Amino acid sequence: MTKDIISTKNAPAPAGSYSQAVKSNGFIFVSGQIPIEPATGDLITTGIHHETRVVLDNISAILSAAGSDITKIVKLTVYLRKIEDVKFVNEVLAERFPDNNLPARACVEVSGLPKDAGVEIEAVAEA
Repeated sequence: MTKDIISTKNAPAPAGSYSQAVKSNGFIFVSGQIPIEPATGDLITTGIHHETRVVLDNISAILSAAGSDITKIVKLTVYLRKIEDVKFVNEVLAERFPDNNLPARACVEVSGLPKDAGVEIEAVAEA
């Protein structure tokens, strides 16, 4: 099994003992991303729409570093502090995945996220 560690300065650095992503067997497994501005390291807290867009931008940057892109995502796992925010996440996903090209998805409410973020998303994409 080949396993390549993916890292880019265009997305937030890991805050713990994990990689931004791992590329293996034709897939890229992107670690959970919260709405962190890569240039400053600041948590974005300006509303779930904007926060979700920042998370997807960070995932996109990681996928780009791995030679892939957001259109090749096959599965998302979305973690929300408030499950009622799923409707706003859905709106952003519809923007980012036009023509009904939506990946599979799980969405769960959690009691807390790193840095008290409102959303965290992890992704699996084709390489």
